[in-house]
Amino acid sequence: MDSKQVIIAGFGGQGVLFTGKLLAYVGLMQQKNVSWLPSYGPEMRGGTANCGVIISDDAIGSPIIAEPEYVIAMNLPSYKKYVSTVKCNGVIVADSTLIGEMTNQDTVSLIALPATQMAQEENLDGFSNIILLGKFMRECLPDAEMYFEDALKKVVSSRKASLAEKNKLAFSIGFAS
Repeated sequence: MDSKQVIIAGFGGQGVLFTGKLLAYVGLMQQKNVSWLPSYGPEMRGGTANCGVIISDDAIGSPIIAEPEYVIAMNLPSYKKYVSTVKCNGVIVADSTLIGEMTNQDTVSLIALPATQMAQEENLDGFSNIILLGKFMRECLPDAEMYFEDALKKVVSSRKASLAEKNKLAFSIGFAS
């Protein structure tokens, strides 16, 4: 059985739910069973937001993830909340621009990437989430890269189609780093 359990977490407005939805569609494009469970505080923008994504070869019994294999942390509160929940030999991909100092975990691999800074340098403000997704997919789902653009077409609405190229660029920056 091959199953990937991912928590994506940050502030509302960082694209947490969009990133999760995009990752879920990558799983669908691979003909996998998928679960996408969003959660956000009442403030939405600026409040906390997270989502759980499960991509599995087998049926998914529950969308709830208590011990994720992977965490994509977009800010310090999210990192602090989930760092201790990651399974042994799991992976955390974290935005070091917003998190700063991270504790070294003996049983978890930490991949720190200054995604917000990278986005600003490339004139891609607001796309640090996709840079982190690119890095995550390179490190944890490398065979799924070919499905990213098809998933993007499903997730980006026609009225926001102009953002597709920026999403592709941000993804390629993260994947290449």
